[in-house]
Amino acid sequence: MALNILKERHVDTILPSGSEWIGAFEPGIELEGRLTISTGMVRLNCRVKGEIVSEGTVAIGERGDVEATIQAKVVSIAGKVKGNVQASERLEIKEHGVVLGDIHTPVLIVEPGGYLDGQCKMPSPESLKTAQVSEQHSPAPTDPRDLQL
Repeated sequence: MALNILKERHVDTILPSGSEWIGAFEPGIELEGRLTISTGMVRLNCRVKGEIVSEGTVAIGERGDVEATIQAKVVSIAGKVKGNVQASERLEIKEHGVVLGDIHTPVLIVEPGGYLDGQCKMPSPESLKTAQVSEQHSPAPTDPRDLQL
């Protein structure tokens, strides 16, 4: 079975506490387009082309071959990613993981054997605190032209 909606393998190695498995796409599946995950964790161990946006965790398996931009809270890469990656909490490049693109994350973990070919931007702790405070205290735009879509 290529699509597994379950809670079993690899949970202890990449699933942050409090996260819930949403699904796993295994070899044999090819996805193209925009993949949006509202919460939880998804494991991609297949070919993906396009864009991945998640409010949770995106894990690229050892046989994952991704050509996409990725934006998520936590990103764990054991396969190959060609494209920019933005992880708002943490980015992990596992032992055989390959990232060919720019990354942006406050926490970067690269295991021995992991590979990054691109620029790495890590916000300073002060800029993170300033951004969080300004988001909490900034008034909502009243003019519809000020809304960003």
